[in-house]
Amino acid sequence: MNYYSLNKKAPNTTFEEAVVRGLAPDKGLYFPKSITPLDVSFFENIEDKSNAEIALEAIRQFIVPEISEDVLKTIVEETLSFDFPVVEINENISTLELFHGPTMAFKDVGARFMARCLGYFNKTNTNDVTVLVATSGDTGGAVANGFLGVKGVNVVILYPSGKVSDIQEKQLTTLGQNITALEVDGVFDDCQDMVKQAFMDKELTSKMQLTSANSINIARWLPQLFYFMFTYKQLKSKHKDIAFSVPSGNFGNICAGMVAQKLGLPVKHFIASNNANATVVNYMLSQTYTPKPSVQTISNAMDVGNPSNFIRIQELHNNDFETLKSNLSSFSYTDDETREALLELYNDFNYVADPHGAVGYLGAKDYLKNNDAHVVFLETAHPTKFLDVVEDVIRENIDLPPQIEAVMDKEKVATKIATYEELKGFLLK
Repeated sequence: MNYYSLNKKAPNTTFEEAVVRGLAPDKGLYFPKSITPLDVSFFENIEDKSNAEIALEAIRQFIVPEISEDVLKTIVEETLSFDFPVVEINENISTLELFHGPTMAFKDVGARFMARCLGYFNKTNTNDVTVLVATSGDTGGAVANGFLGVKGVNVVILYPSGKVSDIQEKQLTTLGQNITALEVDGVFDDCQDMVKQAFMDKELTSKMQLTSANSINIARWLPQLFYFMFTYKQLKSKHKDIAFSVPSGNFGNICAGMVAQKLGLPVKHFIASNNANATVVNYMLSQTYTPKPSVQTISNAMDVGNPSNFIRIQELHNNDFETLKSNLSSFSYTDDETREALLELYNDFNYVADPHGAVGYLGAKDYLKNNDAHVVFLETAHPTKFLDVVEDVIRENIDLPPQIEAVMDKEKVATKIATYEELKGFLLK
């Protein structure tokens, strides 16, 4: 499989180089040269397949033969070592729980998959690779856990000071070994801009091999298509039309779902459910894409003012607005509306959601006002990762799961920076 840059000013490249580079030389995101739909029988008989079998078949065309099918099978099995249950909320709405992995966030899938791919490519490499990643919350912890102890890989995580939850901060600042955390005086977009600037800094890249583990990286982004297929497997016999409401920040998750759709997965519609960071909502209304500085909300993993993956979504729809509009709706919600949704889910359905899932639930309800379908909203993180917000709303204490308890008493270790020059100096020391 060849990959090309969406800026169209760099040569096509291999899966390995796309993973190791992260960004193309022209600053563009890599995108697969082709997406070949799977045979119809794959979806007709999907209930008979294990999750690992489904995932292997879905991702094979993007990776084999650069990674052999046998090795890829092992990578997939190790990545998917936890459950992806669909829980019914009412007759029209279900939720897909993506928080049963080691850091209790949906990003565990992409981080674990990418770590294993990079470890495979790096096993004969004598030079270390530095994984540089910006996080608005859950990415940092998932990447830190996924790459912990991987030979020849050093991970540097940038996160906005005071703008991630206490538990999220613990998950990315307490592991040690090959994981380093940088606490940035700024917002997520500042972190992401610093990472992008580092990739384009020839003085830096001539002295070290940098790659990214954000969803701009092809190996972090593509595996997220798996759990849309796992949902279909569980609901196929119960519902004819299935739509997905995806809490959206950098738009990698919903974009991967659209790749699954291109592979032939029957999806009626996608709903991008946003918090106050409503760049895409405004675009869908005006056809004018105007990134804005991100604003802080209680659903902090979605605090992104310029979502990187939206250009991939446009490419998947041939850069045609009307085609995109027929497949995507987008809504935004305030923190107060999010709190009301948390309370409604708890009081009416005895379901404890996190703030991101609550935004997804609101998007599902809005879509159903004018459409018929069974809508699945993605519950992207365990509610205990946002303990203060959730307990304050539902007025109940939530038991901490073992994955969270394990980091609570560990000491935070982070280096504070405020400028790109400080990041560059840190990397070059």
